[in-house]
Amino acid sequence: MDVFFQQIVNGLSLGGIYALIALGYTMVYGIIELINFAHGDVYTLGTFFSLAILTGLGVSGEMHGLPLVGVVLVTLIAAMLLCGLTGVLIERLAYRRLRNAPRLAPLITAIGMSFILENVMQLWHGPSPISFPEVIPNPAWALGGVEVSAKQIAVIGLAIVMMAALQLFIYKTKMGKAMRATAQDRDAAQLMGIDINTTIAVTFLIGSALAGAAGFVSGVYYGTTWFFNGFEAGLKAFTAAVLGGIGNVAGAMLGGFLIGLIEAIATQYIPGGAQWTNVVVFSVLVLVLIFRPSGLLGESLPEKV
Repeated sequence: MDVFFQQIVNGLSLGGIYALIALGYTMVYGIIELINFAHGDVYTLGTFFSLAILTGLGVSGEMHGLPLVGVVLVTLIAAMLLCGLTGVLIERLAYRRLRNAPRLAPLITAIGMSFILENVMQLWHGPSPISFPEVIPNPAWALGGVEVSAKQIAVIGLAIVMMAALQLFIYKTKMGKAMRATAQDRDAAQLMGIDINTTIAVTFLIGSALAGAAGFVSGVYYGTTWFFNGFEAGLKAFTAAVLGGIGNVAGAMLGGFLIGLIEAIATQYIPGGAQWTNVVVFSVLVLVLIFRPSGLLGESLPEKV
């Protein structure tokens, strides 16, 4: 049982990263029904931005006390801001003119943006994996036979805090109300005086900023990054969003944690599990969608015209 509970902890920490990325997918799809395949690469870009900021601050190893808190906050906020601005730029240049185009056009454009970002990152840091500074100390605590590390607690805690803050923003602010109105009926929202362009830009800003937070957390957690990381992570985060109910913030979080748990348990209990995790994850997704096509927390709504 200790092994099982250890994999639960491992799965939740992995799922926290997927959940942060999935929030961006579900927000953009909820507003403009676009599957932004470049979003996974924005997450990787967040790791690269974080690495550049830490290098600029002269950080190369573990820190303690107030300097650690300051460096973490500066790096996290700066990475989120840079990724958020990248998301706004992508929306402005690649997607805005295609809102009324056939759905295949923005989908292909999203794939093209993904390739562009991957190649930019490859030119920036080369084709090989690069190490990420061990900024945060990682003490571990034994709870019975289960070991819980500081980094795991940080990942899970940050994911939950970000989701709660996003929920409050969506349901308690004027911009959040505008986003919900735009998601329901874009034309009616525009007739009511809502600036659609600004609302969609803010959606991309927030979704990409969350991907930037996931990028920083991923670099700290794994201690390494690679220009191609966003492909698999983005695919699994999109799977998490669909599993939970795409367009639903709580569903994205639930799906992210479930995908992390499925991966961790499959790796432990299936022979050669590391090679079979993708098969198990997508098999679970297929089974859920067969019996509940809208996802676990999604609602069956009429298609927008």
